[in-house]
Order: sequence, then C-alpha cells, then structure tokens
Amino acid sequence: MPSFQRLPSILTLLGVLSFSLLLPACAQVPKRGDDTVLDMHQAWRKMDRTRLSALLPQVQGHPLEPLAAYWELRSRLDTASEGEIQNFLTRYAGSYYEDRLRNDWLQLLGRRRDWSTIAVEFPKYRMQDDREVRCYALAADAVLSRRDVAQEALRLWYAQRDADDGCTWLAEHLHSGKKINGLDLWRKARIAMDANKPKAAKDAADIEAPRLSEQVTLIFSDPARYLDKRLVAVTRNRKELAVLALIRLAASDPDQAAHLLERRWGLMLTSEEKHWTWAVIGKQAAQKLQDNASEYFAKVHKDSDLNDDLLSWKIRAALRSGQWRQVLSATEALSPEAKQDPAWTYWRARAMLATTSTSDTQRQQAQDLLRSIASVRGFYEQLALEELGQTISVPQPPAPLSATEKAQAFANPGLQRALYAIQLGLRPEGNREWNYTTNLHTPGGMNDRELLAAADFACQRQVWDRCINTSERTKGVIDFEQRFPMPLREIVIRRANGIGLDPAYVYGLIRQESRFIMDARSHVGASGLMQVMPATAKWTARKIGLSSFMPDQLTDKETNVAIGTGYLKLVLDDFGGSMPMAAAAYNAGPGRPRRWREGPVLEGAIWAENVPFQETRDYVKKVLSNTTNYAALITGQPQSLKARLGSVGPRGANAPAENTELP
Repeated sequence: MPSFQRLPSILTLLGVLSFSLLLPACAQVPKRGDDTVLDMHQAWRKMDRTRLSALLPQVQGHPLEPLAAYWELRSRLDTASEGEIQNFLTRYAGSYYEDRLRNDWLQLLGRRRDWSTIAVEFPKYRMQDDREVRCYALAADAVLSRRDVAQEALRLWYAQRDADDGCTWLAEHLHSGKKINGLDLWRKARIAMDANKPKAAKDAADIEAPRLSEQVTLIFSDPARYLDKRLVAVTRNRKELAVLALIRLAASDPDQAAHLLERRWGLMLTSEEKHWTWAVIGKQAAQKLQDNASEYFAKVHKDSDLNDDLLSWKIRAALRSGQWRQVLSATEALSPEAKQDPAWTYWRARAMLATTSTSDTQRQQAQDLLRSIASVRGFYEQLALEELGQTISVPQPPAPLSATEKAQAFANPGLQRALYAIQLGLRPEGNREWNYTTNLHTPGGMNDRELLAAADFACQRQVWDRCINTSERTKGVIDFEQRFPMPLREIVIRRANGIGLDPAYVYGLIRQESRFIMDARSHVGASGLMQVMPATAKWTARKIGLSSFMPDQLTDKETNVAIGTGYLKLVLDDFGGSMPMAAAAYNAGPGRPRRWREGPVLEGAIWAENVPFQETRDYVKKVLSNTTNYAALITGQPQSLKARLGSVGPRGANAPAENTELP
C-alpha cells in the first residue's frame, strides 16, 4: 500500500494511543479545575446562584465546562433573557447540555403558554423523551395550526403517572374544543386513582365536572364511607365518581369492592364502567394472589373495554389459575404496541399450544410467534428458544472492532465528557450524557458497530454499567463478552465454589444489583457489588465467621462478595434450592416470597410473572436470564433456563423448617 494511503490509518492509531494514555492520567492526576467543578456541583444542589456565577469563569476550558455552564444558567433560567439562552445553545451546540437546557426552556415556555416560541424550538429538541414537553409541543400545534392531536395527547397523558401542567392543559384545551370527550377524561381519573395518584385523578375530573372534583379527595381518603352515604348514581359524572370509589376501595379490600359492585352499584353503571371496575378488582385480587382473581376478570365480557395494564393482570391471573383460553383472549385484546412485548408474545403462543382444540394452523402460528422472539437476549426470548426445542448457548461473536472504529468512539466528545464526569464522582451526570450520546443524539441512536465501539470504550475504562447497557442496545449482533463481563473473576468463583454456590448465579445477581459498580449505594442504604444492607451484613458476617466485620468494610470487594455470597447461599438453602424464590428473597426480603409461594404449584415462569411487585418481578426474571447466559459463558456448555426456574409451590411437609432468623 502506498505510504500516503496508509497515513489516515497511522493517524487513527496515534489518536487511539494518545487518548487511551490520556484518560488514565485524568483518573489519577486531578485536572486543574476539577475541585471547582465539584464546588459548583455542591452549589447546584443548594441552588446557590451567586456561588455558581462566581465559580463559572474558573472552569473555562475544562472538559466539563458545558456541565458547569448548564448548572449556572439553569439555576436562573426563569430570569435569563432569550439572548443568554440562545448564546448557550449556540456555544454548546450538538452537546447533551444544549439539548438538556432546551428541554428545560421548553418546559418554562409551556408554563408561560408561549406557543410560538415552542413551535420554533421544539423541532430542534433531539431527545424528545419528556412527555410534558411533548404535550406542550402538541398544544402549540393544536393552538397554532389546529392540527388534530387528540390520540397522541391521550396516549401521553395516560402514560404520565403524576399530575403535570402540560398534558393536563392540553387535555382541557382539547375537551373545550370537543376533540376529546368525558369518557376520555374519566379514564384518566380511573388510571390515576388506581395508581394512587389523587391529584392527577382530581385534575382530570375537574375538567369534566369542576363542581364535583372535590369529591375525588373525599373518595381517596375514605371510599367506603363515600359509597355508604350515596344510594344512587343517575348522572354519568356521579356514576364515574362511584367507579373511582370502588377502584380506591379495591386497593385495600377487593372482595368488599366486588360485593358492593355485584349487589348495588352494578345495577346503575354502564357495561363499560362495570367491565373496567371488575378488571381493577381482579387486578387488585391478582396482586394479592387471591384464588378468585380470575373469577372477577371473568365478569369482564368485553376485553376491548380495558387498557393494557388491566389486560396484563388478567393474563397473569389466568396463568396462575391455568385458564389458557382467558390468556388467549386477553393477549388478543392488547394494543399493537403491547403485543410486541416478548412476554405476551410468549404466553400467547403457549396459550395457543395449550388449548385442547389447537389446529395445525394454530400450532403453526404459535411456532411462528415463538420464532419471532427466540434468542438469548432476555427471559422470554430464552424460554421461546427452549419451547422450540433449542438450548441456550453463547452466540457467534461479532467481527472484531477495527482501530478506526475504536478511535471514533474514543474521540467522541460526549463519551469523553461522560467518562470524565463518572471518574470525577459525578456518575448521574456522566450516565445521562453517555446515554444521550449513544441513544438520542442522532435519530435512532448509534448503529450496532458504533454501539460496540462505545461499549468497548467503557469496558476498557472498567465502567461496567455503561459497557453492559450500551452493548445491550445492539440489534443485529450480540457480544456476550461485553454484555456479560466477569470482573473479579478469581474472587467470585473462589467464594462461590467454596460454599457450593453456582458462580453463574452470583454473577447473574451482581449484574442486576450493581452492574459491577464497586461503590454502588442504593437509596435504602445497600452497598457494594452485591448491594448488602448494613444490618444484613452484620448478621451474615456472624453466621459465616467474620467476627471482626465492620459496616464500612462493605466497600471492600473481597468482603462484599464474601458476605453477599454467604447470605445468598443461606437464602437459597432456606428456599430448597429454588433460584427464583431466592432471587425474590434477595430483592424483597424472605418474608414476601414465603407468602407468594402459597397456593397452587406453578411452573417457575408463571410464578415469576405473578410476583406482585414490578421491581421484584423484573429482578427475578433478569437474574435468572443473566444466570443462564453466564453459565453458558463459564462452562462453554448449552444451558436451560427452564431447569433453573423449576416449579414453585408451598413448602413440602417434610422440608426443613423455615430459617426465621433470615433478615
């Protein structure tokens, strides 16, 4: 190759080398201005505008200058001139902080009802992940161009759990123009009441029935008293208030709500109102794992009257009671978006195969559904593989990254700033800029090769959570080494093998608990790789013979792994070796899964899908999926997720007594 043709490659390699040498130096030797950035972070947390303005000139030219400038201007955004804001957007054009400030400015413009400026600025907003801002943009469209935005507005409003100004104003505007109707508003109120969000429920009711909206507060406080004091409901609004009261009552006593609906209120409500209310009662019964949950759902004669949340609980209740026809009908009624969820694709296929009258055509449809999701990517994708008679193995790795691809990732200013912030101790800020750079900076995010290169950049810096999360976004290829890294391999495998614990299970749990962030600390105080609570750590330390243990040792890798694996082994033994129940106990405490195991004996996947808490439900599925993939990596042998899930049911009569000391 002629020397002039090789020049770009040589320069690329030099760029890789120089930047790879620079970053470790940044981590070890404080850069001038680092302390000032940290001082500004403290001032930002206190919203000390004077201090922020005084310190800002000292960080000019620092790698995190855009972040510092964002803090300073954001702290006084309500009084800043449009010229100041535009100067910031121009100076930091193309950066995360340009888009972050535009997001905040759009919120401010929305509260000021400045629709003309929103119409100009929103198309420049790249993230577009703030529902309230999107509602303001739709409001600008509705006001300025009179475009019909009703369906998109309702979708955003229903998904917004807490009360907000943007979507609520938009709903009121559309209602005044007869673009949405009373049922649309009352559905929002129902969703909010079911989600324990009384202000959002009151705001929705206030649009349709301002004279009655104060009743929502009374209903939230004491629904039984509200229902007792009212004998009839004639008008639609009064009926809807009764529905809200029954929804609120069902949260604490679904059987009492069912009794009142059956004996009195059902005679006054429309079929749609009854269907929704019965479904909420069924959902609350299902979350309490009551055997009659499916009976309540069976009173819903039109699944299309329900939303995806209620339908998903109907599916769970039907799975728990073995009613495959209900599973089939409920999955059919899901929205097109919800049908794309691998969970409901899998269970729809299983329901097709389980019904006694399955035809050859239906069996083929079920196989097609399973094939559409089958892979090693996640819990239901793995189960689909096994349902098709395949095992779970390490996939073929992608082609190695070239020096040019690595250099482009290393040279990306957003990724550089993100890692610098993380190394400086500003992890949330670094994570947000990293995610923006990989996912949102360009429409659709980075392509697979760019994601692999960005993940490699994070892996090389041992920023494991960014490494994993970025690699998980690839669509056409899977790099198992990136997605399932094994830091501290010698420590983890030695400790696990020493107490008869599967190292893959330990790695699967750590990956979900902390993403291998050594100093991770949860909002409830759990610490380190295995996220152990101080009180649990003290108890476990005594049990495994660490007599001199002190809570501050939880940040020590060896100690954290020793205590975490020790506790996990004690939990696993108490649950008879059941990995799903032990994972649930590790996340939610042992008392809850002891209650959740009562009832019928269920296949492990059905039990996991019926865990009442969303966090724990997702946790169990991810830990078991991780474990299966780690086992494939560690052993080099095909694996089975179904075998690890097993079945779950009441503790056997001959089983050892519960370890009631377990914290």
